[in-house]
Amino acid sequence: MKQAVLTAVAVLLLASPAAAQVATGTMGPLRPDQQKFFELYKELVETNTVVGEGSCTQAAAQIATRLKAAGFTDDQLISFSVPEHPQDGGLVAILPGTSATLKPMLLLAHIDVVAAKRADWERDPFKLVEENGYYYARGIIDDKFQSAVWADTLIRMKEAGTRPARTIKLALTCGEETDTAFNGAQYLATERRELIDAAFALNEAGGGRTDGKGKVLVQTIQVGEKVYQDYKLTATNPGGHSSAPPPDNAIYDMARALDKISAHEFPAEFNDTTRVFFAKAGALRQDDIGKAMVALTKDLNDASAMGIVNRDKSLHSMLRTTCVATMIDGGHALNALPQRVEANVNCRIFPGHTPAEIKDQLAAVIGNPGIAIAYGRDDKPLAKSPPLDPALIGPMEQLAAKHFRGVPVIPTMSTGATDGVYTGGAGIPTYGVPSIWTDPDGNGTHGLNERVEVKAVYTARDYLFDLVKALASK
Repeated sequence: MKQAVLTAVAVLLLASPAAAQVATGTMGPLRPDQQKFFELYKELVETNTVVGEGSCTQAAAQIATRLKAAGFTDDQLISFSVPEHPQDGGLVAILPGTSATLKPMLLLAHIDVVAAKRADWERDPFKLVEENGYYYARGIIDDKFQSAVWADTLIRMKEAGTRPARTIKLALTCGEETDTAFNGAQYLATERRELIDAAFALNEAGGGRTDGKGKVLVQTIQVGEKVYQDYKLTATNPGGHSSAPPPDNAIYDMARALDKISAHEFPAEFNDTTRVFFAKAGALRQDDIGKAMVALTKDLNDASAMGIVNRDKSLHSMLRTTCVATMIDGGHALNALPQRVEANVNCRIFPGHTPAEIKDQLAAVIGNPGIAIAYGRDDKPLAKSPPLDPALIGPMEQLAAKHFRGVPVIPTMSTGATDGVYTGGAGIPTYGVPSIWTDPDGNGTHGLNERVEVKAVYTARDYLFDLVKALASK
């Protein structure tokens, strides 16, 4: 679910011609190692893993078979699921390290995908098709590319006899795209913590973006994300016959409550990551928004600069908690007064604030004790922003300079959500690493005709392989 990060970055840098350095384009014939990766990637993509429709368990087993063929032993391959959700299983694989003091590193990715209707797609969503320099299929980006690369990395290292200093763990999970389903990352973090115990984790939500004309503009490192929280608002009323309406009405009460939420602006704030993002990304721009971004890093109370930055919805969201009504349901008959109205308000909470704190603020904003507020879910951990650790960020930046020449690398905070909320909540600092690049339209991620540029796949695969080797050596 990296789209929220990359959309914001794309909007920022499209105004910066100086950032366009690396050309995309066609590739020559695949090397033997690339062809072997393609076969793994293709098999994974063509296995339907839509929760409730396909089988993550099958996909995980296929990858386990390939890992075992490369030399992994049964005790190094741990399949997991719960009896209530037998098709939502995942896999943990372990490549032992030689150091007795270095904690392991974790490679995290989800193998489930968003649903895709064949009638809506131009091509079969569960067949990998190559056309005009792109691969097309559901999950070709989110997140089967990274799942395939992590598995391929362990296979390559095992077959080469590589013995890393740091133990490398791979966790392929199910349920990231379906919040109410069995979630592999949540299960591992709460029930099998020992399987994924690590000094840090590498995850999705980083990546690159082009200008839509064949140039890569930026690579990002996701360092933290907002807290996802749904609130259920309920207004009740005795109701009655619609021919004699009293002044109080549950629908009107809810409408007034939502209108107040719509008009409420949470205060702007920075953390270490977003301050660096605004400073670096703003400096790359050649327009008023870029200047305003830099100005805010010096004075967050600069009203003029804030007005300019707030024109961009992604930047506006990155600066504060946001809450928005997403669903409403009320009334029971066309000719009766409503007795009950419910609405869902979805909040993306800036790190450092709790759902309870925002719940209290919503109640104060509404100012009507007759509107009950409850949590949609209250079992999710709070997203924790990892530190900008030079020991990790440094190699990411250095190797990006090698593989994505001339492209700036910027740390950023996701306004969306990933499985990193579970690993981060379990005390494992989790980073979304630079990776494949996408175009300004988002490449159909979560939508129709999802695609990724072929050159992006193999360039990012080489980068991620080198990154894992570098971080596993120290």
